[in-house]
Amino acid sequence: MVRAIVQSMRPKQWIKNLLVFAALVFSKNLLDMGSVLRSVGAFAVFCLLSGAVYIINDLMDRENDRRHPRKRNRPIASGRLKPGPAISAAAVAVAGGLVAGWFLDWRFAVVGAVYFVMQVAYSLRLKRVVVLDVMIVAIGFAFRAVAGTFVVHVAISHWLFVCTILLALFLALAKRRHELVFLEGGGISHRSVLGKYTSTLLDQMIAVATSATVVAYCIYTIAPETVAKFGTHNLILTFPFVLYGIYRYLYLVYRRDLGGAPERVLVTDLPLIVGVLLWMASVIVVLYVKF
Repeated sequence: MVRAIVQSMRPKQWIKNLLVFAALVFSKNLLDMGSVLRSVGAFAVFCLLSGAVYIINDLMDRENDRRHPRKRNRPIASGRLKPGPAISAAAVAVAGGLVAGWFLDWRFAVVGAVYFVMQVAYSLRLKRVVVLDVMIVAIGFAFRAVAGTFVVHVAISHWLFVCTILLALFLALAKRRHELVFLEGGGISHRSVLGKYTSTLLDQMIAVATSATVVAYCIYTIAPETVAKFGTHNLILTFPFVLYGIYRYLYLVYRRDLGGAPERVLVTDLPLIVGVLLWMASVIVVLYVKF
């Protein structure tokens, strides 16, 4: 049962919660051990909260998941985890996460609570509202980034919010396209909102999100307030890695049909992994090394 509960919390999805570390890095607190430990705690809290959301989502979708070629093997859909223990596990995860979040920072706990309520609303209703469904997913990513600012006690960066939500929107739209194409006729029965999209519409939305993400990050690196904050014009040197990562992911979506699981792609595609690591290294060098 414990294994089934952990599987239902989808540890592979927890890579998304690494966004709480963005504020740590870009506030130049990476070398402050107290900030690092609080960020690790924030990561753990979001793992509990997001894990509880996944359990609730699987409970709500268990009938549809049984008709999905992959999701039918999930613990709840397959019957390995009964609704009673699943609900209890979700309640414990939420309570533990919010209590721990309150000790980190009360504002962080508030953001965590709002995130949880929003995700539950998504599972109950909002995932069936066209466009709003992908917007809620993107906002969930932005909440992670914003929450990370509270535990390291820095001001919320509007650039961090904008870039995060645009990138998340790009990934969410690519996932919707994969579901629509991969599941073909059965996709609508699995996720009703897919009937309101077409591949052409999603392609156009992906193009807009892609362009907006690239332009927003580029402007951020050269903005006067960014240069003044970090004391360097060199953050623009990290831009080519972002551009490569976006293009590589588009290639994987359109030529390899891998847009259905962004968290899996980010840890299995070697060129993309190298690109992300080089971007992270370049950001750390530019922000923390004087030259």
